[in-house]
Amino acid sequence: MLEDYTNGKKEFQGYTVEVLEERIGYRFRDRTLLKQAMTHSSFTNEQKIRRAQNYERLEFLGDAVLELVSSEFLFREHPKMSEGELTKKRASMVCEPSLAFCARDLELGRFMLLGKGEENTGGRGRDSIVSDAMEAVIGAIYLDGGMEKAKAFINRFVLSDLEDKQLFYDSKSTLQEMIQGKLKREFNYELLEESGPEHDKMFCVSVNMEGEILGTGEGKTKKAAEQQAAYKALLLLRDRGCI
Repeated sequence: MLEDYTNGKKEFQGYTVEVLEERIGYRFRDRTLLKQAMTHSSFTNEQKIRRAQNYERLEFLGDAVLELVSSEFLFREHPKMSEGELTKKRASMVCEPSLAFCARDLELGRFMLLGKGEENTGGRGRDSIVSDAMEAVIGAIYLDGGMEKAKAFINRFVLSDLEDKQLFYDSKSTLQEMIQGKLKREFNYELLEESGPEHDKMFCVSVNMEGEILGTGEGKTKKAAEQQAAYKALLLLRDRGCI
């Protein structure tokens, strides 16, 4: 079943394999690895394909490669940082929300093979699934092209623009420290809209500082919407010179 995706003319969610390869910046010699990285267990279960052909084993490998590459990056970039600080910083860089953020930049969710149940419950946009797919792609590239190719992918899509990404990852706690600690003002999150069916809701949230809307965000959960709103608020405060 998975071998059917080795022909570049075959379509996957309306896209050819070349489109996905262009998106991730790597051309596979063995394209079955790429399809495996995009195959969720719900699909293999539904299609009665061997479980070993979903992305879980590649995710396991990719997680280890990512940890090594990110550890080396931080070790070289922060020569005076303690082991504890390095561990904390690495954890924030490669946690589920961080990898999901990177996966969405690549729109990996659009290319994934999901079972009907997972599809119908919004799995294509779920942090846990797209972050796992991101690690699976890393594992697939490592097997197909070696450590240098995997490292190049990680440097380009995970370890680039870290200042803005870090601002996004820590947006809610950073915003709270900024407004309540530095500006000495009060703020709150407000649910503006809740739309969509029960199994696939979308939330729209604003963050307000004493009557002023600093930013709005959307997400599959209120927490995700608040994170996006907080990030936009931080960008606004940075433009004002508050950060």
